[in-house]
Order: sequence, then C-alpha cells, then structure tokens
Amino acid sequence: MRTMGTEFFQEWSHREETFQTSSTTTTTKTVTATNQKLYGKDLSEYENLDVDQLLAQLSPEEISLLAKEVDPDDNFLPPSQRCSYTCEKEATGPLDRKKLIEHINKQALETPDVPELKPYVPGTIRGKKWIPPPQPVREREAEEQIAIDLGDEYENALTEASQEEIIDLAAILGFHSMMNQDQYHASLLNKGQPVGLGWDGITKASQPKAFPADPPNTTDVDATIRQVKDDDHQLVDLNWNNIKNISDEKFDQLFEGLGMNTHLETLSLSNVGMTDGVALKLADVLEQNNTLRVVNVETNFISPPVIVRLIKSLLGTKTMEEFRASNQRSQVLGNKIEMEITTLVEQNPTLLRLGLHLEYNDARHRVAMHLQRNIDRNCRISPKAKFNIALGTGENKFKILGRK
Repeated sequence: MRTMGTEFFQEWSHREETFQTSSTTTTTKTVTATNQKLYGKDLSEYENLDVDQLLAQLSPEEISLLAKEVDPDDNFLPPSQRCSYTCEKEATGPLDRKKLIEHINKQALETPDVPELKPYVPGTIRGKKWIPPPQPVREREAEEQIAIDLGDEYENALTEASQEEIIDLAAILGFHSMMNQDQYHASLLNKGQPVGLGWDGITKASQPKAFPADPPNTTDVDATIRQVKDDDHQLVDLNWNNIKNISDEKFDQLFEGLGMNTHLETLSLSNVGMTDGVALKLADVLEQNNTLRVVNVETNFISPPVIVRLIKSLLGTKTMEEFRASNQRSQVLGNKIEMEITTLVEQNPTLLRLGLHLEYNDARHRVAMHLQRNIDRNCRISPKAKFNIALGTGENKFKILGRK
C-alpha cells in the first residue's frame, strides 16, 4: 500500500504535467494525451480528484514516508524539519558538558594514530624538500637600485644606535607595524623601552583601570529656570547634562526665558532626552539670543534635518563660538545633510568649534578649513581691541576705562 501510494502520486503528477504541456501546443497532442491511461483509468478521471481525501485515507506511517520524499522548500523551516533523517534513538538525559568533553577526550586518547609510512628520525628529511626558485634578475637589480646613500654621519649614527634608539626612531617616523603598543607609547611618553621586549617582544595584557562613575547631576531645574527668566548675572553656565525625565513644559519655560537673557554664555543639554520638537524650539531661541557662546546638545534623539535647522539658527547670532550635536539617534547623516551643514558652516564667521561626526572627506576638509580661518581671524582681531581712554590731570593723566 505504501509503495503503491507513492508511485501513484509520482505518476499522477507526471501525467498531469504532460497533459498541461500538450494542451498548450496542438490539438493532435491533446487527443493523444487524453487517450493515455494510468492504473487502467483515463487521465481525465484524475482531474477532479480530491487530494485531501486521499491523504485522509493514509496511515501515519504512510504519511511520514511520503513526507520524507517531499522537500517543502521553505527557508523559514529549520533544517531539522526539512531533513529526511530522523533520529530514532532515545535521549540519554540532559546535556552534561563536562561529561561530554571527558568522553571526547577519552575517545581521542583511545583511538590509535594512523601509522606513518616512514617513521620520524631526528636529523633526517622525510620526503622532498622544497627549494625556493631563484629570484628573477630584474627584481634583484631593482632591489639593488633602491639603496639610498644617507651620508657618513647618518650611516654611523644608525650603525652605532642601540635597539631602543631604533625603536624610538621608528615611533617618531610613524612605523607602527614595526613595534607593539607598549613600545610605541613608551617612545611617545619618553619613559624608556620595556625590558625584554625588543623587536620580537609580545605585549602582555594589563589590568583594566576602574574609573569611578560620574556623580549624578544635582542641578535644580526649577531654580535655574527662575534664574534664566530673571536674567541673573551670576548664572553664566547652565548645565542640565544627564538629568532624566525633564518634561517638555520645563524646556518651554527655559527657552522662554532664554530668549530675553543677556548673561548666560554656556548651555549644556547633553543626554536629556531631547526630541525634534524641543530642538526646533531651541533653534528659534538661538536666533534671538546674542550672548550664548557654547551650546551642547550631544547624545539626544535629534534627527539630521533638525540638526541642519539648529546650525542654520547660528547664523542669526554673532557670538556663537562652539556647537556640539554628535551621538544622536541617527549615527549617519548622509551626503545631502553633510553638504548642507558644510554650506551653513562656511557662511558662519564666528563659529570656532563644531562637534559633529562627518563621514565624507570633502565635508570634513571644508569645515576644518573654514573653522581654521575663523580661528586665525579671531587671533588677528584680538590684539587690536580698542579701549576707551579718559584724559585727566596730574598723576592720573591717562585712565583706561574699558574695552569698546
């Protein structure tokens, strides 16, 4: 019954494919296919056959045998269900990794080694020894032409130099592959080379240094908001870093007072859970404020277009020197966003430092060059600062009142 059912399904599927193929070609072939029979019946009698009814008549053993001969071709099924092999052994118990390793080691020790065709004898060569081919003449001549004459002074210095001095020289020239990490850092810090390392030394693992965690930020949010609204001259640096669960209402109150504040110079809002909606309100405030010099909004949830909006708002103020907005929700800004940021930075004459990770070399180079020009311009202007001078009489003939 089992073999007959399997042959029946294979023959029936093959005949059905032949019938469909022949019916799409010519009428003559169709007539020939309909006259063919399977198990004494015409193929037309199998067209309306109920496969589910046939499967219901099979026993579990016959269904399992049929399933082994059919590949479901489903990538979502694990290989154990697609494979026709089924383990019929009973489980010996839960997995014990220690006993399993002991059993594997015991089997490895008890299994005899494969006998060697020629036993090993110290000092003898078994088989054919590989001899490297001779170097081509052209390559040998090219290597000889690379020799550089450094002069007697440098030749004597390099010949008489010790190994530690050669390692220091390699670190200065940047040959990192010629030394390990300990030798490189010892050369830069001028600590002296570690004893016993040399060129073939191995750097040993060092114990990691445990640094204490940063203390929690104890800044009173409500008190600082009142100070910002009152334009307190003592509040120059506002630090809300790492303060969790700051509501949007608190940010709105802060930005409302920040627009009219004339004393606050540094605003730090790193890792405060700032979203795009809050960042857009901050951008509107930065266009109105003329005293802020440093703004830090790192480690938040600001999208790249909103970062562009924040950098664009810096064009409205003439005092902003540093802006940091790295480590946001989207690590990669993209070429379009980076080019927009580069264009906006090149239009800003006061920005000196920008904390952003730019992926493309063109954007990094243009931003770095413009920031360097701003720094150079700032250095030229600073010594030429003008002062208000009041004329007097007697000993106080000249009196400096302050900068203009």
